[in-house]
Amino acid sequence: MAVFEYRGIVAASGKSVQGVRDAENAKALRHLLRRDGIMLTTATEESAAKKSREGDLTLRRFFNRPSVGDIAMMTRQLATLVRAQIPLFESLSALIEQVEKEALRRALTNVRDQIREGTSFADALADHPKIFSELYVNMIRAGEASGTLDIVLERLTDFIENQAKLKGKVGSALAYPLLMAGFGLIIVSVLMIGVVPKITSVFESVGESLPWYTAGLIAVSSFLAAAWWIILLLGIAGGYAFRRWQNTTEGRLRWDSFVLGMPIFGPLVQMVAISRFTRTLATLLRAGIALLPAMDIVRNVLGNAELERVVTEASASIREGQSIADPLKASGRFPPLVTHMIAIGERSGELESMLENVAIAYDAAVDNRVQMLTSLLEPLILVFLGGGVGFIALSIIMPLTQMSSFVNK
Repeated sequence: MAVFEYRGIVAASGKSVQGVRDAENAKALRHLLRRDGIMLTTATEESAAKKSREGDLTLRRFFNRPSVGDIAMMTRQLATLVRAQIPLFESLSALIEQVEKEALRRALTNVRDQIREGTSFADALADHPKIFSELYVNMIRAGEASGTLDIVLERLTDFIENQAKLKGKVGSALAYPLLMAGFGLIIVSVLMIGVVPKITSVFESVGESLPWYTAGLIAVSSFLAAAWWIILLLGIAGGYAFRRWQNTTEGRLRWDSFVLGMPIFGPLVQMVAISRFTRTLATLLRAGIALLPAMDIVRNVLGNAELERVVTEASASIREGQSIADPLKASGRFPPLVTHMIAIGERSGELESMLENVAIAYDAAVDNRVQMLTSLLEPLILVFLGGGVGFIALSIIMPLTQMSSFVNK
């Protein structure tokens, strides 16, 4: 879709107006403006340079990208307006005036214009996949089909907020230990590259034999000071090669399987994925989406290739007439408690409620696991950081003490 700078005349008053608007082409722009009572006189497609000056720079677009909180707030406001029986077109117009993020405002403006032209709400949202996910679009489509758009919007808001809260808990809990680890690495690097070489010249001037740990420290420091750029280049090249490998189908599957098998972080990743799986599937089923399409959507929100493979195989088994629980249990990636509760929900006809109960239980389990990891990681990082700095200090102080004793004699 192109961006046009236009000039026109308001048909009712004869007043000249100008502005910027998105349209497929100049003919479509003339049609859109005519609906607003404006007769188009000139239209110029914006150049790349002018769009950059008006805020389409990559950096600015990054900071103006709508967050999960922005999407959740917009969805809840829209649900309130729709529940008050305000037409969807007018509801979107009211939202556009309140939205602060430019990217979200432009997307909603485009959605509103498409709805005015007869496009369904879900199809209009689907034209903006970077803002509205497949899950979001499919739930809106189900709400439109069933006439329960306001209820679906409320459930979407709750789901988005719960997912954001879960992600925030994990991120905030691990941020401090990772910050400490990075800070400690910087301190040790500065000591090894900047401080130890200066002390080395003092030891060399005396000519005394040094303890093995001091000699080893000096050797490592000399290597780092001379070859730090090689290490940096190797690290960058290794990281790039790893990302290339991880982006392949086989590489992502192998790496995600390895992550699930890690002794400490693996169970946490599994818990987060199961919570996301059960809550998303329950939300979709309550919105009236059939099981197989819901499974296809859920597969794309797990964030782990190994679990995505399991869900894909489970979907194939369901098409052949099996239950949900059996293929999940056979995979060995879903705990027996989860598959047992899903089986009970299938037999009792309360699958959505059982899935929500599993999600609540695993949200609590994630909280406990994150607290445990935080309480474990912080002292471990302090021990390693203190041990590294202490070893460097000891390796420097001990020879200095011996030199002082030698001089006093």
